[in-house]
Amino acid sequence: MAGLERRSRFRSVAAGTGIDFASNDYLGFANSARLKGAITAAVDRGVPVGAGGSRLLRGNHIEHELLEAEAARFFGAEKALYFASGYAANTAIFSTLPQRDDLIVYDALIHASALEGISASKAMTSAVPHNDAGAFEQAIRDWRDKGGKGVPWIGVESLYSMDGDKAPLLELAELAQRHDGFLVIDEAHATGVIGAEGRGLAGDLGVRSNLLTLHTCGKALGTSGALLGAPKTLVNYLVNRARNFIYSTAPSPLMAAGVREALRILADEPARMTRLERLTTYAGAQLQSRLATIPSGSQIIPVAIGDNGRAVSIARKMQAEGFDIRAIRPPTVPEGTARLRISITLNVDEQKIAAMFARLSEIMQEHSL
Repeated sequence: MAGLERRSRFRSVAAGTGIDFASNDYLGFANSARLKGAITAAVDRGVPVGAGGSRLLRGNHIEHELLEAEAARFFGAEKALYFASGYAANTAIFSTLPQRDDLIVYDALIHASALEGISASKAMTSAVPHNDAGAFEQAIRDWRDKGGKGVPWIGVESLYSMDGDKAPLLELAELAQRHDGFLVIDEAHATGVIGAEGRGLAGDLGVRSNLLTLHTCGKALGTSGALLGAPKTLVNYLVNRARNFIYSTAPSPLMAAGVREALRILADEPARMTRLERLTTYAGAQLQSRLATIPSGSQIIPVAIGDNGRAVSIARKMQAEGFDIRAIRPPTVPEGTARLRISITLNVDEQKIAAMFARLSEIMQEHSL
């Protein structure tokens, strides 16, 4: 612990206070009256709070099955599978589906949950520079040249959680097609925010037999869990082989009912996405004006600091001023790239965004002296 404190990398749990510039509740669903009403109605009709066991024992509930059917239709997948969390789902996907003779080639900035699964896989693995489609292809060619005979699996996020930039999905989808591989897209920060009715960035790719998409429910959907959309054969394989699925208590049936309602809200209330897009554009203009920084183009706005201690100090001062902003440090991000991660949600408005950037500009100038 002392070593972590010396490097300004010690972490502790802190409740959210002040104006929300830290959460992933992008559409303000987490406290929505409609979601609360859906949960209340589910309780009234007898949906249990807990599953009581794994899905393969007695934990399977009709609410899980209804959610999976609706999610498959909504996201355009052959079949969907509901996991307790995005972390569990990513770990299951990468540790279970790629086989010993296969190759997993993944973006260097992919989420820790995917890295957990990749490290547990028996397949060959290769990390490539961030968002470099050519590097993905070269890694596959090099593997083939060395005798690789299995299937290549390409792992990316559609919208990166710490940088807020988008993956070159069309290029990667075409690459996967050329090399008879699979493309796994983590849509965690795009679900509900981007694409028709919030279906994510992968929605532009159409229906593909080699495409897997992961939609976490604890961010823009305001609930919890994660939905994998994939070909039926792969979903069935996970149900039979993925330890994260087999040996975990099933997600709450009550939460499954909540996620179903969240998907309906996405379809019924497109004004939420429009408003978030408007706030994101406004925040980007403020960032450029106040801090002379080019915006990411998404609701995730990184402000580069570099030094861990300085990042922590600036974040604490902003929190003291009533703005809940958090410092992101290694190992979550690479060494030397500590930053503030500013999240734009419907829990703020233009006035609060302007006030936050005005004060952040002043505090950062103080720290540069």
